[in-house]
Amino acid sequence: MSTVLLTHSNHLRFDAKQMRKMQPYPPLGTLYAASALRSAGISVAVFDVMLAEDPFGGFARALEQHRPEIVVIYEDDFNFVTKMCLDHMRTTAHRLAELAHAQGATVVAHGSDATDHASEYLRNNVDYVLNGEAERALIDVCAELLQSKKPLNVAGVVSFDCDGKLRQSAESTAKNPSWTELPPPARDLIDMEPYRAAWTEAHGYFSTNVVSSRGCPYQCNWCAKPISGNKFRVRQPAAVAAEIHTLKVVHQVDHIWFGDDIFALDHRWIEEFAKEMELQGAVLPFKIQSRADLMSESTVAALKRAGCAEIWMGVESGSQKILDAMDKNLSLTDVYIARERLRKANIRACYFIQFGYPGEGWAEIVETAEVIRQTRPDDIGVSLSYPLPGTRFYERVQAQLGSKRNWMNSDDLCIMFTAPYTDEFYRVLRDAMHAEVATWSSATAPTSHESAQQLWQRLVEMERYGRNPDALTLSDDMGEQPRFSSTGAPLVQLLAGTTES
Repeated sequence: MSTVLLTHSNHLRFDAKQMRKMQPYPPLGTLYAASALRSAGISVAVFDVMLAEDPFGGFARALEQHRPEIVVIYEDDFNFVTKMCLDHMRTTAHRLAELAHAQGATVVAHGSDATDHASEYLRNNVDYVLNGEAERALIDVCAELLQSKKPLNVAGVVSFDCDGKLRQSAESTAKNPSWTELPPPARDLIDMEPYRAAWTEAHGYFSTNVVSSRGCPYQCNWCAKPISGNKFRVRQPAAVAAEIHTLKVVHQVDHIWFGDDIFALDHRWIEEFAKEMELQGAVLPFKIQSRADLMSESTVAALKRAGCAEIWMGVESGSQKILDAMDKNLSLTDVYIARERLRKANIRACYFIQFGYPGEGWAEIVETAEVIRQTRPDDIGVSLSYPLPGTRFYERVQAQLGSKRNWMNSDDLCIMFTAPYTDEFYRVLRDAMHAEVATWSSATAPTSHESAQQLWQRLVEMERYGRNPDALTLSDDMGEQPRFSSTGAPLVQLLAGTTES
């Protein structure tokens, strides 16, 4: 039996795209919360829904086994899928809360979606929502509840008052500057073997996740940060290397994914990290998310020494106008330089691309295609502009949002505001980009049996009749108005660049 039962709502089988990818990772945020509770002397267990055969039946059995006084649906703040606030995860969280309440447990929820939609969670069997960097606050919440007190004054707590009105604690968001001093995530509370089996069967090696930092200080105006805001906290390089060494020796891990929002922010940290990885015999291939303008020659060299094999950079657009409108604070020149440095270092360079941002028209789409053709990334991830609460972008498009405000799953790929083109146009655009990258990178499989040339031709036809004259444009304070190119040179240019190799 355990006093507190932790769980989360990211069940792989409820997301077809993630099932196809088959890259499951343990819920690090949940496991850090478990470590925090355990360090405070609170008995804790974890029910991991990620690879559960029967998530709800399994959770019901865990409730019966542990008879917890408190159930905490603590989402993994370090997983990008969780940060997307998907409808299927919200539905799962509500069902888990319902099962916990039926067993008489007090239910606490934490995560980006619960922060954005506290009232909805509280109406669906959650007693308290906990906002912010919540590991330390969670200890206080559980301590109060275990003394039969209401944790109304704990930082970050949201609940309903006796009249059913939303009530927040005086400090609306919990902060945890000592996160870097927490014990390692409590991996011993979950079964790592299903993860090994899934990875080995699908990819031939075992990858797991680590984080070296929390938060991101950059202020891209579409990026939601309900947990840490613009704060950035980083662990000591020696501690990160030691954790990887343990994973390598104890769990026979072959590869690491760093779940950091941004890696390699400080070149001095990277140099020290590379040194520690070598000294501790911890070097393993790893994958990170970073920015093109952080890829200095010395940083790339240090990353290579540490084992870095793949870097995903938020390129977003090949139009400098759109990047500026996003407050990306990135020059396209940096993308070209970073790509070449990574090529020379034999580190895979991959781009996150985002279409549909207000002000993007056909000319800007062509610019993005050209940057991709000229730099030839090893892989790309294509998404659409996705408005989430708390961002400047959301405020700009909020009046256009209808009843659907979140994607159902990570492959939903729909525009929820008035964009220049239809969802179908953007899906064909995504397929065309993936098919084209596949012509020079065997790692990226085409998403359609059509060739890149055929997809681009179909896209050109769709563009000719599918423009939306009511699309949101750049406002006066965000730059010039977009120019929608007519048929002619840009279209010919685009088609000319799609010859198969």
